[in-house]
Amino acid sequence: MRNLLTLFTGLMAVLAGAAVLTLSSCGGGSGNSSAPAAPVATAKPPAGQQWTDVYTKVGDGWVMQGNPNAPIKLVEYGSRTCPVCGIFAATGVEPLREKYIKTGQVSWEFHDFLVHPQDLGVALLGRCTSTEAFFPVLDQMYAQQTALNSKLTQETFDQYKNLGPLDQAKALVKFLGYDQLMMQAGVSQAQQDQCLTQPKMDVLMKQLEVASTDKKVGGTPTFFVNDKVVDGPSWAALEAALQQAGAH
Repeated sequence: MRNLLTLFTGLMAVLAGAAVLTLSSCGGGSGNSSAPAAPVATAKPPAGQQWTDVYTKVGDGWVMQGNPNAPIKLVEYGSRTCPVCGIFAATGVEPLREKYIKTGQVSWEFHDFLVHPQDLGVALLGRCTSTEAFFPVLDQMYAQQTALNSKLTQETFDQYKNLGPLDQAKALVKFLGYDQLMMQAGVSQAQQDQCLTQPKMDVLMKQLEVASTDKKVGGTPTFFVNDKVVDGPSWAALEAALQQAGAH
């Protein structure tokens, strides 16, 4: 529990002095290249579906999009408010889905990793969905990222810095309008309240501890392809890693 407490204390320290919203930890990933793998086979999706229509719950708060038996497993550690993650969402997600997920070669999991003060509440709300709605809500959060976070100022953080973690999370998501985004996605205020709770936060923080200590994740987005970290946070770097793993 010591590491978990250290991580959470660090997150709250960011909240106390958060004049800079694009943190050094927003933008991560490093790794080494190796010989390319043999091309992997494509796979037909279930009748009447595309692989991009197939969603699988793979953990508490985690969802996989695509062929659950895909030979290439992509895991992204991302912050829903990180501008670098937003760039990937705008430039990389469509080709990822069209070229690699739809062919059944690649599956994609998104794991929340907190780097900005507002991330706690935003992540808890983003996980407050059905399995099928997880990625559509994620897409909407990135599509509206700039508009939703444009109201953030030092005065905002000063206003909420003395609140407890969950009260901070609730105040920030309401101030920024993420609660309205979730209601538009069909998640009622009562449902949101059930997700902004201590048990839900504890699960997320334990996952953050594992990502930080076991996976050595230190920034977002960080990509793993078949459990190997990708050298860089861009779509170009990720696509090169997918092709190195045999995607085509």
